[in-house]
Amino acid sequence: MLKIRLSRVGSKKKPTYRIVVIEKSRARDGRFVEVLGYYEPKKNPATFKLNKEKYAYWVAKGAQPSDTVRALSKAID
Repeated sequence: MLKIRLSRVGSKKKPTYRIVVIEKSRARDGRFVEVLGYYEPKKNPATFKLNKEKYAYWVAKGAQPSDTVRALSKAID
């Protein structure tokens, strides 16, 4: 089963997250299938970029977005 979730990148105390399609059983920062965007919560205002076409494609294929990704994607609509 595939999930659309956040993968942490960036340095200590300065998190940046990639929005990735990944197998559910993989580790948070493990090997992913595709990068859909990014989220930078420490910037003022927070930066969120999501490729909606790729997101819609993977949701149609059966990938389940995490609660956080779902909330962020609704916020930019």
